[in-house]
Amino acid sequence: MPRKTPTQPAFNRVRNPKRASYDRAQIDPILDAGLVGHFGFVAEDRPMVIPMAYARDGDVVYLHGATKTRAMNQTNGLKACLTVTILGGIVAARSAFHHSVNYRSVVIHGTAHIVTDRAERNRALQLITEHLLPGRYEEVRPITPQEDKATGVLALHIEAASAKIRSGPPVDDDADLTLGLWGGVLPITTALGRGVPDGHTPEGMAEPPSFAEARVRFAR
Repeated sequence: MPRKTPTQPAFNRVRNPKRASYDRAQIDPILDAGLVGHFGFVAEDRPMVIPMAYARDGDVVYLHGATKTRAMNQTNGLKACLTVTILGGIVAARSAFHHSVNYRSVVIHGTAHIVTDRAERNRALQLITEHLLPGRYEEVRPITPQEDKATGVLALHIEAASAKIRSGPPVDDDADLTLGLWGGVLPITTALGRGVPDGHTPEGMAEPPSFAEARVRFAR
């Protein structure tokens, strides 16, 4: 299926334009740095939001899941959205009103399509796996026909996208700055630790190289 060229957002712009960006140079790195996206769609006249693993490939975001789920079998050809949020810190102000969080977030809107082309499916599954653990696809056994049949792959073509970013200290009222209260940021740190082997991993076996690659990637 031909890829669509992203357009400017057709939806209303965000309430605080100082934190918004429609620049793909800011949007794409956030998508690439996130681990989980929340996929939003309407099924059976009800809004659904499902956390899903994903991977971006140019102007397409791939998602995968069990073929029997609503996300896979009730969204083909329909409008949908995906949100990704990365938290950076809790912003502690001198009033409850001005408390906030530092974050980077992206919302993308597009049309979802079930991927049926064999080559595209295989590439999408590899991209999704290696979005989490770079190089992992070569470390594991090939997918079986039964697993392949049970797995659905969606392509969400990016038709509109926006990023919203907040950073820095609290924005207190001038009158509050002399109250002698603590104000600032409590950082939120996300890090990948060392792999914990299960009971079937050979004793003394080293971590696979993909774990180290993932630590390097998500430490950026």
